[in-house]
Amino acid sequence: MKRAISLITDAFPEQLGLDTAVSRTLLRQVSDGHVGEVFQLWVPHRVVAFGKRDRLEKGYAQAIEAAATHNFGAIERLAGGRAAVFHEGTVAFGWTMPSDYPPSEIKSRFVMLNDLLTTAFSRLGLDDIRVGEVPGEYCPGDYSINIGGTHKIMGVGQRLAKHAAHVGGVVVVRDAASVRDVLVPVYSHLGLSWIPETTGALEDFAPGVSVDAVQTAIAEELSTIANVVPASLPPATRAEAVLLVPDHLPNVER
Repeated sequence: MKRAISLITDAFPEQLGLDTAVSRTLLRQVSDGHVGEVFQLWVPHRVVAFGKRDRLEKGYAQAIEAAATHNFGAIERLAGGRAAVFHEGTVAFGWTMPSDYPPSEIKSRFVMLNDLLTTAFSRLGLDDIRVGEVPGEYCPGDYSINIGGTHKIMGVGQRLAKHAAHVGGVVVVRDAASVRDVLVPVYSHLGLSWIPETTGALEDFAPGVSVDAVQTAIAEELSTIANVVPASLPPATRAEAVLLVPDHLPNVER
């Protein structure tokens, strides 16, 4: 019998950082056993999501200012490494799963997520989809997804709680140029070297693909491995998440 997964597609463009706070709240709730497995899938607002190591760089404040100059807000991410970009041409995802001992399954969760997404992308007519780091990519990771070994189109990170794990990231569907344009000054201020030309989008390889089509393909692929139950975010969960928003907004003085 397939396991049940709640699919939440709520987005929160009205409050910077709320989507990250929601993911953090769901991670705690799943860990505590208050809710079951959850998959979030949404189109985010324009933000640069900074990692813990970014906050330690002397150019962090300038990087935030550079993002603002390109009309991107700034948040501090829940999981993952260096600065990544979300905008209206991307699809954000977060898969929160219960686990008796989360550290023992870190790799298997990444692999499961990669299998899900690469198959979903195949549904959209893409081929030569690969898992692994492209040399010179932004926010490099072993479980990034790329096309042809040359252009990164998905980045992912993982955060653990006592009895749950959250695997979250972003798929660039269109407008890779906006990702490159904002990260050039941001990474410069952070002292990070990279190759902007390694940044790609699904539309570069599947012309006409839309964020709606990508969301649908991911949801359909998820339904092959689980009983997917569409759900809305409970008001109590949202209320708790609102209280956590300040934790995910940059404070360069702390």
